[in-house]
Amino acid sequence: MAYLLTKSLHIVFVIAWMATVFYLPRILVNIGEAGAEPAVKARLELMGRRLYKFGHTMFGLALLFGLVLWLYFHVSGGWLHAKIALVAVMLGYFIWSGRLLKRSVAGGVLPPGKTLRLFNELPVLVLFAIVYLVVAKPF
Repeated sequence: MAYLLTKSLHIVFVIAWMATVFYLPRILVNIGEAGAEPAVKARLELMGRRLYKFGHTMFGLALLFGLVLWLYFHVSGGWLHAKIALVAVMLGYFIWSGRLLKRSVAGGVLPPGKTLRLFNELPVLVLFAIVYLVVAKPF
């Protein structure tokens, strides 16, 4: 029972974090397209800052329950190492998104809209690989 509850909580917080991973770059696209509308840009930047903070909290909770699964319930295997490596890539992506947001708030220039749109789509591929590793446990 404790294992299933811990695993369920881990999954819920991962889903919440992934929502921020997917939505923060979309906010960056909208900031880039806000152009000369400072009120719209300011509102989007506020939303982005709040979302980024929420994402950090969700990641921390997902990590906490993941550590419990690993250390207490002894979940292990080669697939787990690969999954953790991909989660680290996703975390780097999330942090980079946050840095772009901070650059925008500070008055800096964001990458072009086309680049931001491509950047917005990349985590889907990493998420697919993570889910495959967890479900199939290929090694």
